Parts: sequence; C-alpha cells; structure tokens
Amino acid sequence: MKFRIDRDTLADAVAWTARSLPTRPSVPVLAGLLIETTSDGLRLSGFDYETSARATVEAEIADEGRALVSGRLLADICKSLPAKPVDVSLDGVKVSLVCGSARFSLQTMPVEDYPQLPEMPTATGSVKSDVFATAVSQAVAAAGRDDMLPLLTGVRLEMEGSTISLMATDRFRASLRDVPWYPEQPDLSAHALVPARVLADTAKSLLSGADVTIAISSADQGEGLIGFEGVAGGGVRRTTTRLLEGEFPRVRQLFQTQSQTVAYVVTASLIESVRRVALVAERNTPVRLTFAEGQLLLEAGSGDEAQASEAIEATIEGEDISIGFNPHYLLEGLNVMSDPVVQLAFTQHTRPAALAGVAEVGADPDLAFRYLIMPVRLQN
Repeated sequence: MKFRIDRDTLADAVAWTARSLPTRPSVPVLAGLLIETTSDGLRLSGFDYETSARATVEAEIADEGRALVSGRLLADICKSLPAKPVDVSLDGVKVSLVCGSARFSLQTMPVEDYPQLPEMPTATGSVKSDVFATAVSQAVAAAGRDDMLPLLTGVRLEMEGSTISLMATDRFRASLRDVPWYPEQPDLSAHALVPARVLADTAKSLLSGADVTIAISSADQGEGLIGFEGVAGGGVRRTTTRLLEGEFPRVRQLFQTQSQTVAYVVTASLIESVRRVALVAERNTPVRLTFAEGQLLLEAGSGDEAQASEAIEATIEGEDISIGFNPHYLLEGLNVMSDPVVQLAFTQHTRPAALAGVAEVGADPDLAFRYLIMPVRLQN
C-alpha cells in the first residue's frame, strides 16, 4: 500500500471517519481505521458493529493494499500536519506517513481480524442535502436522550410517495417534519426508526453535496439497516446504521386537535425572553407564559428565591391562557424554527401546545414542521 494525497483532503476524510469509532471498543480492532487503496482511490472505513462510516477520496495510488491503524491517533496526526502533500506507505507492520519534514511511523493492527462492513442497501430515493439537514435538525430536537429507553432515542422516517416525514418524541415533546424527496418508486411506502444521534451527524456531514441518497433494507430482508450516501470533502461518504426496533408512538395523531387559543409572537423576541427569564428557574421548575390583552407575560421563580418577569408583544386570538413549560424544552423547539414568527396553539393549560412557524402574524402556519410540548403544572 502506497499513496500520495493532499493534506486537507486526507485530514477531513480521516476526521469524518474517525468520529464514528467507539470510545470504548468491545474488541481492540474496532478502535482502528481501515485504510484501503484501490483503483477507485483511497478508502477509509470505521465500524462498531452498529454504525459504519466509509469515505472514498481521490489519491495518487502507487500500490494497492490495506492497513489498520489507530483511528483517533491518525486523526490527531493528520490535523496537525503542515499544508503539504502527504505520502503514506505500508512497510511491514508499520505505516509510514511523511509530510514535508514531518515523519510518523504507526503500528498496525491485525487487519484480518477486522469485521466486514455491511453493504449499502439498494437505494430507496434521494433528497436535497440542505433540506434534509434542516429537517433532521428540527426533528431531533424532540428525540429522547435516555439510553434506558432506546426506542425514544430514534427518529422515525416514514416514506409515502414523494414525501418523507420525520418524527420524534421523548414523551414530553414531539416533532413532525415533512419534506419532499425523489423516491425510486412513485408508490413507495416504507418506514425506519433511526438513532437520532447518527442521523443528525450524518445529515450535517453530507450538507456540502447536492443530494443525499437514502437506502433501507427491512428486517425481513435480513438485518434491518439504513444507509446514507452523498458527496462531501472532495469524495463520496457513506454511513450505514442498524435500525432501532419496537412500536414507535403515533406521533402524527398528537397534532390533530382543535385550538381554543392561538397566539403569534416574533420568534427571536420569544427566544431571548425565555432565555432571560429562565435564568432564575431552578431545575425542573417551569416558566409561566400568560397570554392576555395583546401581550405575553413570562415569569419564573417563586417565594423567597430569585424571580423574573418580562412582557413582550403578542397577537392573541381566542381565550386568554396561562400555561407553564420546561424552558429547556421550549427553547429547543424555538431554536429550530426557521420562520420569523411562531404560532402557538392551545386547547387548555393542561394539554400540549403546538408550535409552528409562520411568515407573518395571522398567516397560515408552515405545517412542514410542527413541535408539540407538554405543559408543566403551575403552582398557584
């Protein structure tokens, strides 16, 4: 194995691939990054039995071969190299790396012990990379972080015809985002439950390309797997991950309720106000939102503790309402709103509130993204 490559191209590809490596590998070789030189160029791979990452980039290949080295060490070395071409070669049980006057020699791991990476499933369709990245960032805002409930740490993807729906919930809030895409079959109907962390990292890393190809293999075809492929960093990047199993909550039905009160608030103003008032909200205590007389009053803190209040302009349709929310959950939903005004729809103070973006006060909401949040009981 011997090749020459641009320093920035190598560093970027190694860093991206090494991100997927486990911090505590179950077997030592899983801490390794697989380097392969073929007629297609340089291929870098990482795998932890759950998620695989593979980057293929152009390089001047002198000899074909493969080697396995510590992925995190290689990533640290590559990002510190001078801005010059990098020559890499396999010499016995060592990988030699030369860049300008800098020279490194890395011990290899037994490449024959490295597990075979899963194959990319057959392409199901494609989506614009920027649209997909925005949709994923919005959907994962409501995904659970508790590994004791793995089902809720995923994002459910539902493909129906030319639309993908992304849904997530942690029982305290829920998100729903619909995006157009280009299926391989016009009448396609499929679904997958993807780990939210993997989905978010993948969508962000493929943002520089035009499209992201999505491929799903169902459990009845073998192992339930989803793959994502796109162009980034001067080459092709591919990620596969195992699907989560279980019956996901029916998130879409949560949004199908009529509202008694609808309020419109400038998104940036609401975010800033919630952040300020929440400074005095102790852990697990809510911020109170009172909608009345053309304004929104935000309050937090109680008793002898620190207190805060702030009033901002709001347009209110329907009955006045006072409701409490976990400020962290509220901010996570508001921060992924892309419209200048947010519409908040309420039924009563004990029922979930629905948030959606609008172009201006009174306009129909952009139902492409909706965020539902459960209220917190307020102390009188």
